[in-house]
Amino acid sequence: MAVSPLGMPRRIVTVPGVYAPQHDTHLLMRALARENISPGTRVLELGTGSGALAVHAARLGARVTAVDISHRAVLCARVNAALHRSRVTVRYRDLSALDAEQYDMVLSNPPYVPSPTARPPLRGRARAWDGGPDGRAVVDRVCATAATVLRPGGTLLMVHSKMCGDQTTIDVLARARLDAEVIDRELIPLGPVLRSRLPWLRDQGLLDDSGQDKEELVVIRARYI
Repeated sequence: MAVSPLGMPRRIVTVPGVYAPQHDTHLLMRALARENISPGTRVLELGTGSGALAVHAARLGARVTAVDISHRAVLCARVNAALHRSRVTVRYRDLSALDAEQYDMVLSNPPYVPSPTARPPLRGRARAWDGGPDGRAVVDRVCATAATVLRPGGTLLMVHSKMCGDQTTIDVLARARLDAEVIDRELIPLGPVLRSRLPWLRDQGLLDDSGQDKEELVVIRARYI
């Protein structure tokens, strides 16, 4: 199977409405590559989208379960797992309806883009990236869910924008008994969604008025204690 320099499978199928692998996906893959993954490692991906991360984890030897609330994403992830002959179990699930199982690792690249709408959309393409006014609507749910599905000593790896508040995430995880830190950062050019919201983002104090044209992504690693 052909892969990119960071380990990203090159042939990942996406369809309209399913989040295609981007900078944040690559960052999380880079973090995952530094973990001690063995054939017995049980990994759960929350919000799998195209399934690229799940396929990558399976290639490293993990036993992977991936969930999403989008029927299109579930189908897409299953197709990509089959294309790469990866043993990934993909399920249509909301975070509130997960099976009572314990995992060694949780992965998540949740919707985190701050949005003027009060709540994340229930349908449409924006559901893959909109995270409510502060970008934390799904991020906080991932933090809470990780505490319920990780075994003691298990690890959460999550990526999101610094605009969501990396210290806020660390504090939220600490209250859920996860010892967290930022392990990677990267500045990337603002994408079309953020560029379209520049006036609103500046009004909210999420971007400054100095012509800022980049967004900082952070990878959070947390250990359940």
